[in-house]
Amino acid sequence: MGLLTIGAFAKASRLSPKALRLYDELGLLTPARVDPVTGYRHYAPEQLDRARLVAWLRRLGMPLARIQRVCALDAGSAAREVRAFWAQVEADTAARRDLATFLIDSLARKDPAMTPATRPLEIRYAALSDAGLVREGNQDTAYAGSRLLAVADGFGAAGAPASSAAVDALKYLETDSIPAGDLLNALEDAVDRARQAVCGTAGAGARPDEEAGTTLTAMLWTGSQLGLVHIGDSRVHLLRGGELFQITHDHTVVQSMVDEGRLSPEEAASHPQRSLLLRALGRGVDDVLPDLRLHDVRAGDRYLLCSDGLSAVVPEADVGRVLARSPRPEEAVRELVALANEAGGPDNVSCVVADVLAQRQQS
Repeated sequence: MGLLTIGAFAKASRLSPKALRLYDELGLLTPARVDPVTGYRHYAPEQLDRARLVAWLRRLGMPLARIQRVCALDAGSAAREVRAFWAQVEADTAARRDLATFLIDSLARKDPAMTPATRPLEIRYAALSDAGLVREGNQDTAYAGSRLLAVADGFGAAGAPASSAAVDALKYLETDSIPAGDLLNALEDAVDRARQAVCGTAGAGARPDEEAGTTLTAMLWTGSQLGLVHIGDSRVHLLRGGELFQITHDHTVVQSMVDEGRLSPEEAASHPQRSLLLRALGRGVDDVLPDLRLHDVRAGDRYLLCSDGLSAVVPEADVGRVLARSPRPEEAVRELVALANEAGGPDNVSCVVADVLAQRQQS
């Protein structure tokens, strides 16, 4: 079979002649022959596989620069690259879905005709932080108040003051009146305050080249919703209807490898770099945006905020059993910290538990 004209090749590959000309200019799909007089392009039949791969990858929305990398790889490596790309697309889509949900809900709440009547809710809460059995000091900070719930896990020479500063920077939210529609904006502003506070403390006792900072995971109660801000590898779990859900995503190197399909969750649990952070507040780390979202609550929900001193050593099933059987938040945080220490207590451990309750009717 001889060379194909650009028209025939376009039809066979499902790429337009305009796209083929662009891919030639980029060096992505070079014709087998270009007529020196007319400039007319001809393609070899064996180029169809590459052209069809390019067409499929474009349908996935993959950028041309990344398609070039994929096309230069062997089949196995190319498959891993496509898997990694699609994992990122799904993560981005999930983030946009959360934002769309927030915007829809926020706009609906500003329209009285669309705002459903709901029974008032309240939260009952407890916090506990412990140094564990191995560490000399405690770099965690845990806080629970009538509106603010927070856990921060400090690192570096100034880890303890960094975690404390991050949580303290959010405490003004306890008294400020914030409309539900402005909740995430208020949290974003609060994180900026926390970032500045942490950077101000990170230099204390730390070498100029040493990383110092903290994770920060916090929830702000409005009376009907919880606004979530999350940076790092502390976690939030929700116990609802007897089932336990993790509603935060770890910002770690190992979690990114799981997202990209390079590690299984089981491999990640024992990976030597499982605590290496991609996002945090402080000096020596990138200035990144936190995860921000709104979470609708129901009476009977139980929330757990915890540092990795719990999640890294206590199986999730055991955490779920404690949350399900402990009648009060105070008992739950004590039992969870005890479980972490029974497992060796290799790290500081902090827990905040909050129950969502229907407000009692006043007579």
